[in-house]
Amino acid sequence: MQRTFLAGVVGLIFGTGIALSGMANPAKVLNFFDVAGTWDPSLAFVMGGALVVTAIGYRLVLRRAKPVCETKFHIPTNRKLDLPLVAGSAVFGIGWGISGFCPGGAIPALGLGEASAWAFVGAMLIGIFAARSIRLAHGQRLASAT
Repeated sequence: MQRTFLAGVVGLIFGTGIALSGMANPAKVLNFFDVAGTWDPSLAFVMGGALVVTAIGYRLVLRRAKPVCETKFHIPTNRKLDLPLVAGSAVFGIGWGISGFCPGGAIPALGLGEASAWAFVGAMLIGIFAARSIRLAHGQRLASAT
């Protein structure tokens, strides 16, 4: 119960920040990417501020023996660059550049009534399920080959 409540509070704070900063507005995001036209550098300050808060937060939180609602920290150990990581990053960037949404901005935009956010989130979910299906099929082929 405490975990769900805290996740909801953190999500509400995050979504409010995304909405207030303009990251849920695809036109503002696309103007940020349009460096040769109607460039709007304000989102660079939003992203820079987020990086500063994240860096400080990680330093404070990782000093603790364990997280508040878990028995241990779950920190990724895989540091290799492989095809799935590079391809996924490319698809993410292309989708963000075309639509003006990333998942962090699209989900709060659902609550703002953005119709295009609903289309984006639907396409994102289809992409997630397709990627999982491909990964599962690929893993089964590798397992049967050995």
